[in-house]
Amino acid sequence: MINEQAATLRAQWIGQQLRAMREGARLTLKDVGDFINRNASTVSRMESGIIPPRVPEVLAYLDLCGVDDPRRRDDLKTMAQDAWQKGWWDGFSANVAGSLIDWIWLESRATEIRSFQASVIPGLLQTRAYAEALIRAWDEAATDEEVARYVEVRMQRQRRLEEPDPVRLSTVIDEGALRRVVGGPEVMRAQLAQLRSVAGWSNVEVMILPASAGAHACPDGTFDVFRMRRPYAPTGCVSTAVGAVVVEGEKADSLHQRYDRLRRAALHNGAVQRFLFDLEARLE
Repeated sequence: MINEQAATLRAQWIGQQLRAMREGARLTLKDVGDFINRNASTVSRMESGIIPPRVPEVLAYLDLCGVDDPRRRDDLKTMAQDAWQKGWWDGFSANVAGSLIDWIWLESRATEIRSFQASVIPGLLQTRAYAEALIRAWDEAATDEEVARYVEVRMQRQRRLEEPDPVRLSTVIDEGALRRVVGGPEVMRAQLAQLRSVAGWSNVEVMILPASAGAHACPDGTFDVFRMRRPYAPTGCVSTAVGAVVVEGEKADSLHQRYDRLRRAALHNGAVQRFLFDLEARLE
């Protein structure tokens, strides 16, 4: 949970586009630099995502490379604007790892999130007390102030589900995650009750992968897949102990396919409500 000084995913994405355009036009870094009044090293840093390009610089790239397709120009202009987008998360940037900032930004742009959780309740559905217990276990060296900041980030993320145009969340939660008593019986009862409540929202689908399903499509752990509007393609995030790994293209498609298989093996609707109610009752 330390801050990472690294290029954002947004800046890396547009940097890749700029480099592909330049190389396709057989131009050097110096050629571009001379045209946009930047030195070659600055152009290189823009293409690496270290320095996000401004909209005028992107438009100059397009002009120099002879790209006049209106949709292509609009897509890259949008990406340039997003690379400099400010959001509520900027107030927490000193406390949050760079990979989580990218994850939060993906949530902010997503129209749909598909999430498989193997060991915990999804962050977008956690109660404050449950989240705090998880964070304290994850980073035992964190101060009370740091824990409070981490928890607040998680609570802020959940607002995405209640916006006028909310994201649609579909999640498959492994049974083991629901049986793990995080924070003690009282905290876990409240978490299960919260899960039953949000499962009734029109934009939230909660499913449970029962232990009886046996071997399943993702034995290696947790992932999220984000569907976004143009100009962004579906993107996957795979959780690891040291941060998230972002995947695109065929790998993101593979996660979608795995999610479909998990969904087919999971409990739905009334069966989910009964399962959660029974678990909650056992914690009395």
